Amino acid sequence: MVGRSLLVVLLVALAVGSVAAAQLGYVDRLRGRIKGPTPKPLSVGDFPAGVMAPIDDVVKVPTRPLVLGVVPRGSVAPLVLAAGDNERVGLFRAAYAIDVKLVSFSREEELRKALVRGGENGGVDVAVLPVSSLAMSASLLRDAAPRVVLLVGRSRGQEVVAARAGQSTIAALARKKVGVEPRSASWYLLLWTLSRGGLTLRDVELVPMDSAFNASEQLRAGKVDAVAGEAGDVRPVVQELGGTVLSTTGDAPHLIADVLVARGDFAARYPDGIRRLLRGVLDSNQVVLKDPGEAARALGTFAPQLGDPTEAIAAAPPSTLKDNLAFFGLGDESPVTFHELFSSAASLNTKLFEAPVAPSPDDLVDLSGLKYISTTR
Repeated sequence: MVGRSLLVVLLVALAVGSVAAAQLGYVDRLRGRIKGPTPKPLSVGDFPAGVMAPIDDVVKVPTRPLVLGVVPRGSVAPLVLAAGDNERVGLFRAAYAIDVKLVSFSREEELRKALVRGGENGGVDVAVLPVSSLAMSASLLRDAAPRVVLLVGRSRGQEVVAARAGQSTIAALARKKVGVEPRSASWYLLLWTLSRGGLTLRDVELVPMDSAFNASEQLRAGKVDAVAGEAGDVRPVVQELGGTVLSTTGDAPHLIADVLVARGDFAARYPDGIRRLLRGVLDSNQVVLKDPGEAARALGTFAPQLGDPTEAIAAAPPSTLKDNLAFFGLGDESPVTFHELFSSAASLNTKLFEAPVAPSPDDLVDLSGLKYISTTR
């Protein structure tokens, strides 16, 4: 009887010891010594972006159309104009002998995924993304080895935070449902807005939306008390409901900056293609700033969800070469530079969600094309 009891005690002790050893990692260490460490998965991001670049640098521009992805905004109107269509040869082809295929996305998340896939795999080679979105998704974009090459434009009221009747101040959003597309430009504006009202994400109930373009549907249906979305979509419904616009990017004109982001391998293989693209964008920007009429008509056809295309362009005007040089610290001073905006958004992402530390802004910027253009103009 005593022997049997002793055996039971030993078995229980062995079981408890095994569980404790597993929790403390001793079992994994022993397994590692016997079988060796478990290999971690490999990814494209483990290798330099330029490994597939041609040795002799013969191929400078792609032989297929460059695929450029955008979430429609006023600042992309020059891109729509320069890309042309079936009835009109655009500036990219006419002046710089490069074919550009413009692809529209309704969600920034889908655009980021397309950039990771790449143009040769059904995705895009280059994308227009807000700096905040790039910073908050840096770890997800690692395999694309993103390279920021140009400032496309800044938002001057394209995004808004608005509420139904009864919530006329930011503080009134406490304990209310707020609809927003996660990690979008509107999301970043919402975070800034909450900070102005002394609120945190714990003080509101966030309701994820499929897209910033369907915010008005959520508001009209009464599914949320407030939304962060596109001005052309939200403002008419807010007026209809007797609600209030609480803030816009017009209040913080340096908060949302859209940049042109190229895949690292594409930029390395086709440096001349990137330079031609940049020159075409800057030339088209000047055309639109001088007279937005034709670009507004093209944008209205390309993205009717923006509402009045002329107002959309005014709410997110394209940038100039001078704007670019200042934004990237190459010219006159800018109130907010790329480095400051990226670092701020990345730090906020880590603070709020314990996200991985983002790479240094210096590791993401490739200004060789911009510097080349600045010396020739």
